Amino acid sequence: MALGGVVGIMAGLLGIGGGGIMVPILTALFVMQGVPHEHLAHLALGTAMAAIIPASTASLLSHRRHGAVRWEIVRSLTPGILVGTFLATFLAALIPTSGLAIFFACFMILMSLQMLANLKPKPTRNLPGPAGLGGAGLGIGGISALVAIGGGSLTVPFLTWCNVKLPMSIGTSAAVGLPIALAGALGYLINGWGTPGLPDAAMGFVYVPALLLMAPFSILLAPVGARLAHRLPVAMLKRVFAVMLMGLALQMVYTVFNA
Repeated sequence: MALGGVVGIMAGLLGIGGGGIMVPILTALFVMQGVPHEHLAHLALGTAMAAIIPASTASLLSHRRHGAVRWEIVRSLTPGILVGTFLATFLAALIPTSGLAIFFACFMILMSLQMLANLKPKPTRNLPGPAGLGGAGLGIGGISALVAIGGGSLTVPFLTWCNVKLPMSIGTSAAVGLPIALAGALGYLINGWGTPGLPDAAMGFVYVPALLLMAPFSILLAPVGARLAHRLPVAMLKRVFAVMLMGLALQMVYTVFNA
């Protein structure tokens, strides 16, 4: 419940998905529960992906009310995102826990460095055609499935680089986060189905009790984070959050290699 609440507040405060927080902490919790080493990262990624579904839905509805979603971009990105995310879960199932942990840590450290430096791509081109957007969706979905993110850290920079205004980029990214979460959760559920050694309450690589406890609190507390965003120094908090993400990523690698 506490983890879900923290994820919701951070999502509302900084507009960042919760995978970077959920995956390392879930990995540590699964170690304490005696989950076999070979399933640690897969179970954490699958559970985090499923937990993103309700949060993505709430975010999508909010941005839709404000008219901040470019639906023609969503339609062009979604087929590639669905295919890329779903297929990447099959790739993840073949990668050992140690490899997934290293990939996750490297991606989160790069994302944190980008946040610390506040690097933003300059709008230098227009949106590609349907084929180009489909290819972009394929890449965004594939990486998102391997690190359990809603795609915002990839979709927003891509869209702003293509001259889409930032508010529309954020709203459109929120909309494509839902198919990412759905395809990712379904893929991890299928790939883990019937795998021996998982907790009794797991459905594939999705641990249902964690999902049911995290999701409501992330939804309830996301508006609190959004309100705090107007009162707190968000730029400074973003830097602190970046350092925290680095620490969590490194902690996940340490946990996996010492489990």
